Amino acid sequence: MGRHLYLNIWRARMAPASAPRILLARHGQTEWSLLGRHTGRTDIPLLDEGRRGARLLGARLHRTPWDGLDGVEVRTSPLARAHETCELAGFGDRAEPWDALMEWDYGAYEGMTPAQIQEIQPGWFIWRDGVPDGETLAEISDRADHVVQWAREAGRDVLVFAHGHILRSIAARWLGEDVSFAARLRLDPTSLSVLGWAYGDPAIERWNDTGHLEQAR
Repeated sequence: MGRHLYLNIWRARMAPASAPRILLARHGQTEWSLLGRHTGRTDIPLLDEGRRGARLLGARLHRTPWDGLDGVEVRTSPLARAHETCELAGFGDRAEPWDALMEWDYGAYEGMTPAQIQEIQPGWFIWRDGVPDGETLAEISDRADHVVQWAREAGRDVLVFAHGHILRSIAARWLGEDVSFAARLRLDPTSLSVLGWAYGDPAIERWNDTGHLEQAR
C-alpha cells in the first residue's frame, strides 16, 4: 500500500505534458543471457553479437527522432555488459555509473537456468518466490522506486543502460504496479523502451523495441 501511495503522489505532481520520460536500454547479448542463465552480479562481457547490437542501438539513438538525445541525463549500471553497451552506443562520455541500476542479486541461483532451478525448487517463479541468499522482491522494488523517483525529479528526459529484471521492475513501479507485474513485461537484449505519460498518468510509450536489430539483418 505504501509504495502505491508513494507513486500516486508522484503521479499527481508530475502529470503535466512536459513531465520527463525515462528511456530504458537493455545491455547486449552475453554468453549467459544467450543460454538463459541468471546473470546478476557476475561481470559477464558482451558477445560480438551484443557489441554489434549496442552499436546499432547507438546509431538509432543518434538518428531522428532521437538525434543523439542532446541534454538528456545518462546513467548506467557499472557492470561490464551494461557499461560496454553504453560506451558502444556512444553515450559513455556522458554516463554516470549508478549501483541502483545493477541487476537483481540472484544469490544461490546465480548462473543457473530456470530448468536447473525447477529441479531444486519445483514450481519456482521468481516474481513470486524470489531467490535464496539474494535480493528480496521488496528490496528490488525499493531500488526500482529509487530510480523512478530520480527520473521524475530530473526535469528532463533520462536514459539508462541496465539489465532485464531491474528494467522490468522499474517499468512496473513507474506504472504504480506491484513489482510482480514485471513478469508480464518481456525484455530482449539491446532493446529500447520508453516510459512516459498518457492523459496525465504514467504509461508505456514504447516497449521491447528491437527494430534497429531487425533492420540490420
